[in-house]
Amino acid sequence: MNNNEIQSREWWAQQWVDLLETSRFKKRLERARNYAKQGNVLSIDFQAAKVLAKVQGTEAEPYQVSISLDLFSDEDWGYLIETMSQQAIFSAKLLAGEMPHNIQDVFSANGLSLFPFKLSEIHSRCSCPDKEIPCKHIGAVYYLLSDRFSEDPFVLFQLRGRTKEQILEALRQLRRGNSSQVEGEEKNEIPDAEASQVSRQPQPLNINQFWEYNEPLDSSLVVIVPAPNSDTVLDVLGPIPLASDGTGTAGSNSTPAVMQYLDSVYKAVSQQAFLSALNRDE
Repeated sequence: MNNNEIQSREWWAQQWVDLLETSRFKKRLERARNYAKQGNVLSIDFQAAKVLAKVQGTEAEPYQVSISLDLFSDEDWGYLIETMSQQAIFSAKLLAGEMPHNIQDVFSANGLSLFPFKLSEIHSRCSCPDKEIPCKHIGAVYYLLSDRFSEDPFVLFQLRGRTKEQILEALRQLRRGNSSQVEGEEKNEIPDAEASQVSRQPQPLNINQFWEYNEPLDSSLVVIVPAPNSDTVLDVLGPIPLASDGTGTAGSNSTPAVMQYLDSVYKAVSQQAFLSALNRDE
């Protein structure tokens, strides 16, 4: 794991590694990094909210490592998910595989912390004879867990007691419930007799307002996610047949430069549009 690899970590994964590197056992951490890099961690599995791993050490049999965090209660998770549901940007970014930078605000507002404050808050065990925590086997698993966090930020939530599926389903239910409640309140504002009379009256069509829609969309139905690949419309259409200057070669020689310029423009515009959509106001 060189500096380039460390810099490429997502911020939430780097925060996990920074916590580990507050340990005073610098030489031990160096050996842990080597174990992680050399493939000594044979497996990492999740048993509910606990991490179970096998790490090959100096003995023939691999050592058994377990790592866990304190779980949040059902009541805690209820408050957390309700707070998340009030801002669509949280569910949108998480669905896109990103951890919102202000996600800790949600936990702080409920008197909790997603990330451990101290290394002692991470409960670690290893079957090796080393009594110090973390040993190099636990440290190796720590480092590789940061890669898992980068790939899937929901792993952090799982260590606190909720899976990705549980969180997203709870968010959808809350948003559907809020939408139904608002819709019901709006209907109750019109007396039944008056409502039936309004429903029978045809509404005039204003052709100038045909494409306008002034009602807010249910944000639980709108999810902003990045494109599955970096292809643009240029990749679909192929090279542009530019006109020749009369020699028969100018057009073909200019095509690569023009295509390269347009490709950079399309990608920049697409990226900016995605970022603007994620940062939209509700």
